[in-house]
Amino acid sequence: MTELHLWLRHEARTTERRTPVVPDDARRLVENGVELTVEESPQRIFPIEEYQAAGCRVAPAGSWVTAPPDAVVLGLKELPDEPVELTHRHIFFGHAYKGQPGAAGLLRRFAAGGGALFDLEYLVDDTGRRLAAFGFWAGYLGAALAVLRHRGRLRAPLVPTTKDELDETLKPADTDADFTGLVIGALGRSGRGARVAFATAGADPTCWDLAETRDLDRAALLRHDVMVNAVLATSPVPPFLREQDLDTPDRRLRTLCDVTCDVGSPLNVLPVYDETTTWDEPVRRLRAQPPLDLIAIDNLPSLLPLESSADFSAALLPHLLDFGVAGAWARCLDRFRQASREHGPDEGEPHAH
Repeated sequence: MTELHLWLRHEARTTERRTPVVPDDARRLVENGVELTVEESPQRIFPIEEYQAAGCRVAPAGSWVTAPPDAVVLGLKELPDEPVELTHRHIFFGHAYKGQPGAAGLLRRFAAGGGALFDLEYLVDDTGRRLAAFGFWAGYLGAALAVLRHRGRLRAPLVPTTKDELDETLKPADTDADFTGLVIGALGRSGRGARVAFATAGADPTCWDLAETRDLDRAALLRHDVMVNAVLATSPVPPFLREQDLDTPDRRLRTLCDVTCDVGSPLNVLPVYDETTTWDEPVRRLRAQPPLDLIAIDNLPSLLPLESSADFSAALLPHLLDFGVAGAWARCLDRFRQASREHGPDEGEPHAH
């Protein structure tokens, strides 16, 4: 491996407490010759002192904009709006390749600065399987919040917690009525997490995956009380729910959680809402009679920041140790270049500057 300088940035989103590299794995990177600079961050689940003890350099929050040109800036969620020109190589979840809101603008910023995006969503093996993902915890939390809402026990604003504490709230009480649950995308990472949360809540959900969604039975879908969508579509498919379905007179569905949150994308399988929900207001009522509540939070795993960060970091570590232009990272870079070309020279094509 050539000398690598990783720059772990502070997350601009105030509710983002996760990190892609935990201190124990930071130590392994340093021991393997990686120069690792970690920005101070008041909300990161791990204090900066633990990174210092692991041999990392410390920098002020947001200082990545003046990092050395060869530094690779590592994060999770969206970048702040400034600077307009992105000159570094960045690793994070860009959400910029499927026509999402803001996608063209982000690609223009990379084009203007000559930088590059290694989108973690596209860090995949040669079969297309993601190599590092938060999917299990996203599904787990999505189902957990949906169950708590359905039982009238979801409190806002949401606050980060631990799995043990969350599991305690999920246990069914004697006064809880039975309900029917449905997980769509049940065989994937997120679907597996959702199934575990349902089981903790004392429920045995219906599980659908590719076989059941090829010829979707919407009437059967609407006969469930709680639904969790864990499907991330990569090609156009008929939507699972349409506006007219919500007005079906005998609809039993009362609580809907969209783990995927692909809102704004033409591949969205739940085009019945146009804005995600938040930690402060986690639920939006889509219909008054009979009631239908939506939960669509796009950083669910940050509610369990310790567990989700540790899992993700463990999966990402071997690939950071092997960072370069071959294999999975080459596929990442190819996908970025393809997206830039698709947006045309005025919207995303890298150019000299």
